[in-house]
Amino acid sequence: MDERDLPSRNDSLTEQLSTVIGGPVGEHALIGRARFWTPLRVLFAFTVIFLALGWSTKAACIQQTGDGSGGLMLDWNNGRQYVAMCYSDTVPLYGAERLNEGAFPYKKFWIESTPDGGTETRYMEYPVLSGLYQYVAMQIGTVWDHLPLPGAMSVVVYFNVVALGLCVAWLITVWASSRLAGRRVWDAALIALSPLVFVHIFTNFDALATAFAATGLLAWARRKPVLAGILLGLGGAAKLYPLLLLGPIVVLCLRIDPMRREPAARAGLRLREVDSLDSMRTWLNELPAKTHVFAQRPLGSATLAVVAAIGTWGAVNLPIAALYPDGWREFFRLNTTRHADPDSIYNVITSFTGWAGFDGPLGHGEPPAILNMVSLLAFLAACLGIAYLALTAPRRPRLTQLCFLVVAAFLLTNKVWSPQYSLWLVPLAVLALPHRRILLAWMTIDALVWVPRMFYYLGEDNKGLPEQWFTGTVILRDLAVLGLCALIVYEILRPAADIVRRDFVDDPAGGILDRAPDPLLPWLPQFLRPRESARPVSMLN
Repeated sequence: MDERDLPSRNDSLTEQLSTVIGGPVGEHALIGRARFWTPLRVLFAFTVIFLALGWSTKAACIQQTGDGSGGLMLDWNNGRQYVAMCYSDTVPLYGAERLNEGAFPYKKFWIESTPDGGTETRYMEYPVLSGLYQYVAMQIGTVWDHLPLPGAMSVVVYFNVVALGLCVAWLITVWASSRLAGRRVWDAALIALSPLVFVHIFTNFDALATAFAATGLLAWARRKPVLAGILLGLGGAAKLYPLLLLGPIVVLCLRIDPMRREPAARAGLRLREVDSLDSMRTWLNELPAKTHVFAQRPLGSATLAVVAAIGTWGAVNLPIAALYPDGWREFFRLNTTRHADPDSIYNVITSFTGWAGFDGPLGHGEPPAILNMVSLLAFLAACLGIAYLALTAPRRPRLTQLCFLVVAAFLLTNKVWSPQYSLWLVPLAVLALPHRRILLAWMTIDALVWVPRMFYYLGEDNKGLPEQWFTGTVILRDLAVLGLCALIVYEILRPAADIVRRDFVDDPAGGILDRAPDPLLPWLPQFLRPRESARPVSMLN
């Protein structure tokens, strides 16, 4: 019996849309027999169409015009980047990060004037992998300029090279997410056709991180914790959020681990017994077998993932930190001294109340110490609440449910929510809460925030919008995300309402967690144990 989900039969929205191509799939249709148009290839076709549409929304910002002296310049006259709503960080960063000079990130520095009349030394402001990605894209653009190929301004070629790489990254995200969806492969169509992809896929470099996050979760689902950790560590070297996904992995493994000692994992030579080259060789030869045995228990698997992630992040960052320490620290320095961004909840409160903020007026470069602390403590409190929910829920939550809650909590409590950060939530939301109407409503609201944002940046003097028009839509976006969180919490507490877990399915992305029961002899304190004793998976469907 084919257990694949059939959206045109069981989802009213898809059923109505399917009338365009002949209606819902028939009862006697041969599912899974297509030789070419497999679900994955259809998803890729959807993705390519929306990526092309996304590129078209940015195309107005790479159009060229004369500079009055016989040369070319980008046509950003009269605030075109805002009026046409085509703004992308990648274009101004080409000059702002001195990539147009062929400079190597983190080594190159420059002096900038500050608003208070002083100066400061600046470096590349992005994490290592994102910075190196920009450098490689610049080098490819330079090679293109030296080949007998159609030419354009270097920044235009650079943007298109960056866009091509981001397209590949998002295709990888869709592929990995479709594999994580299990029998509900068509849920990944929401990732391919998301309005947020249409608007923000080329706004910044965040698709790199989503690709690493999705493939890291896929490696975990396939019970390869070391590979999962490596991929999540690489994602953390591009953006922070993939490292946050380790938290749900650890908490869920903590819940199901029986905490029994495994003698087989300690067999053989121990590290402290290594005292010669021969013993070191023996220890290394035994390491793969020991690692395999260690990975068979939940906390061992989680430990391997965490260690691999931290080791990978360190291996990527260490060379840059050692060679160019000031340049490497720039990302952390700027995030420490950065004030509340226009689209953070803290600025929304300021916008509507006139509140001066936790720290009051601050000079340039002066860190908002209280805001930093409040933001951190709020996020930690949210994580503790999520961990408590994960440990005490009647049935173990699915991994992607907790991942979405953690990333959403980070964005809601953080002092920065750049518009493209919403892409982080798209794959996690689809896997955690595959209700198509609800997700499309949230994605549309979030994508439409871009319109008042652009006209707010245009300025009221240039017929732009007042700040409250923009911050008002930010409130709607935040409420929509909170609504998704509430629905996920409801399904965690009422697992019978979770449509993913129908038809004897437990946790397609869980890996070692999938179908794992809670231990018969719980070792956690009473207040951290499930509210109801766990039952076999087959009895819960």
